[in-house]
Amino acid sequence: MKLWPQYGRKTSSESRRLLKPRESTVMPTESSSQDGNGLSLTLQPEILSRTPGAGSSMSPESTDVRVPVASADTGGRPSSRRPRAGTHRHGHAHAEAESDQSDSDPESRESSVSLSELHYLFRWVQKSLPFIIILGAKLVIQHVLGLAIGVGLFTTFLYVNKNIQAQVFLQDRRSALQCFWLLSFLTASSLLFYCTFQTESLYYCLVLFSPQVDTLDFWEVLWAVGVTSFILKFLCMGFKCLILLLPSAVMVYRRRGQWYMFLEELSQVYQVIAPVPPWFRYLVSSPEVDGTVGLTLGVILALLYLIFKLLGFYGQWGSLQKTMRNFLSYEVNGAPAVQSQCNEVGNICPICQAEFRQPRVLLCQHIFCEECIALWINQEKTCPLCRTVITDTVHKWKTGATSLYLQLY
Repeated sequence: MKLWPQYGRKTSSESRRLLKPRESTVMPTESSSQDGNGLSLTLQPEILSRTPGAGSSMSPESTDVRVPVASADTGGRPSSRRPRAGTHRHGHAHAEAESDQSDSDPESRESSVSLSELHYLFRWVQKSLPFIIILGAKLVIQHVLGLAIGVGLFTTFLYVNKNIQAQVFLQDRRSALQCFWLLSFLTASSLLFYCTFQTESLYYCLVLFSPQVDTLDFWEVLWAVGVTSFILKFLCMGFKCLILLLPSAVMVYRRRGQWYMFLEELSQVYQVIAPVPPWFRYLVSSPEVDGTVGLTLGVILALLYLIFKLLGFYGQWGSLQKTMRNFLSYEVNGAPAVQSQCNEVGNICPICQAEFRQPRVLLCQHIFCEECIALWINQEKTCPLCRTVITDTVHKWKTGATSLYLQLY
């Protein structure tokens, strides 16, 4: 009889220990009260594994404990828990905005990567700028003579080309003294250049031969071809100056424009052919690779170069043929105008503002001097007054202009 209380206390302590929940989950649930201001918490303990001999059994329903919690609204007013009408629509719109933002994220990442790369490149250039300046100064010192010759040839070309076009535009009012000065200036510049580099025999390039140099590296070939292209332009401009010096009785203006165009096209064709000998010699010779392998590679490269040059020459030859047909044909603009037509417009040319000289009437019935309208047609396709299309082609080289394109290959 004395052991019964101890056994009973032990059994009750074990049962209380087994019934003690390990973890409790508090889940808020809405109260079913009518006033709507009540809130209850449901405690759901884990389902405990029952120890054999526990002596007590519990149903799952008995483990739910509901604790009512009063509303925290000030003043005791019931709080409304009904969802708003626009909540669903707002959530849907927010989800769409997030999806659009996620779609545009790759583009923003790419742009940020590009900006960062540009930033790093700019920083590299900024850090390397002193070294680049030092290296550039060293290159200028090493090639100071060649650079000075190149700058001199380029400025001479620009000066003479601009003045020739101005003298062509003046027609009968051109200055013979100015034309003679331009011709003398071109001749002196060319002779001074070849006298300076007499030992290298660069004038051989003018007659389709390679210059007399022991070894031709890349920069020497490039420089020789470039200056030869300038000298060929000087020769073309010199012939244009000779045409300008001819009196009007010997050659009319319309015929002069055809000669300017023909000389320019012929000069461009020759400039395509002139670089072939030095470049061919440079490509064939391979001092870095001796033996049959080097010679074979050099010949293959030279043949590929010739193929590309032939393709370019074919296109230039087509342009030369069109120029030849235009040169041999007698091109006129409009029809001769009678005196009555000239009197109706005051017998004054709208272009030169002087009396008509060999007036021509166009399709639009406007009248101009033959030389004035020929000068205009060299630059435009339409009538100077009404913009009616007069011709389909514009021969820009009839103005005495020389192409600035430098043939380097």
